[in-house]
Amino acid sequence: MLVAVVERGRIRPVARFRRITGMGKELRATGKIGPAEFRESVSALREFRREMDRLNVIEYRACGTAGLRVAENREEFLDAALAAGVRVDVIPASEEARRTWEGVHGRFRAEDGTLVMDIGGGSTEFVAGTRARDSISLPIGVVVACGLLPLSDPPGPWQIANMKHYFNGRISTGTASWSKRRFRRMIGTAGTFTTLAALDRKMTEYDPGRIDGHSMSLAGVRHWEDRLARLTDKERLRLPGMEEGRERYIVPGICQAVAAMERFGIGKLVVSDAGILEGILPGIWNGKGDRG
Repeated sequence: MLVAVVERGRIRPVARFRRITGMGKELRATGKIGPAEFRESVSALREFRREMDRLNVIEYRACGTAGLRVAENREEFLDAALAAGVRVDVIPASEEARRTWEGVHGRFRAEDGTLVMDIGGGSTEFVAGTRARDSISLPIGVVVACGLLPLSDPPGPWQIANMKHYFNGRISTGTASWSKRRFRRMIGTAGTFTTLAALDRKMTEYDPGRIDGHSMSLAGVRHWEDRLARLTDKERLRLPGMEEGRERYIVPGICQAVAAMERFGIGKLVVSDAGILEGILPGIWNGKGDRG
């Protein structure tokens, strides 16, 4: 959750909150949000509602993405969220991609030759502009991937090889329509990339100012892919920069990042702390929100 104020026509963030609830953990196996993840996600929304009240939020917008687009118990979850004080809009992949592009663009002026990659829990988005043909959504988010391709603790080398093979194939096939596109750089947004930057900078306290613009070579990203794949969850959690709750999902996330950079022949990754939340904010200001 991102809370902001409007001052002299400009939006200024004032508070951020995040809870990793693993909503898509059982989606591939059951088609539903699992009972534990359902309760944890509603609990997170209830906590966000308390923070909105404490901060005197006037208007808000809550958006559901890949997991809620496909979950069979979506309506049950939306009713529970509303009972917790938060009305959730389930947005299509096209709007998710556009909002992500706009959020990153506001920070980095994403232009032709820029590929934005947003690795979520249920889906992974590739965005290269604001037109319909400029975005591709693949159902390979890290939570769904962990359900499809479970990793032991620590993962076995064959499990990592299998996961990398799967992501290489899914990303190559899923982006086949972009075979003639060429990209100079990739901007990574959302938790996998911000955690990767925090790890690379050995951050003991998360600082968005030090995350934005942090750049890494493909070799640097591969280094972290190899290092983290050798560790247990507890060992990863002890590393400076590792976000609690991310230790289980960071390996499939980085495997996806490497697969995408290799697929498009991109040698440089730039990390953005801004993303879909920053893209949603202007819409609230322009009337697409709910009264607090």
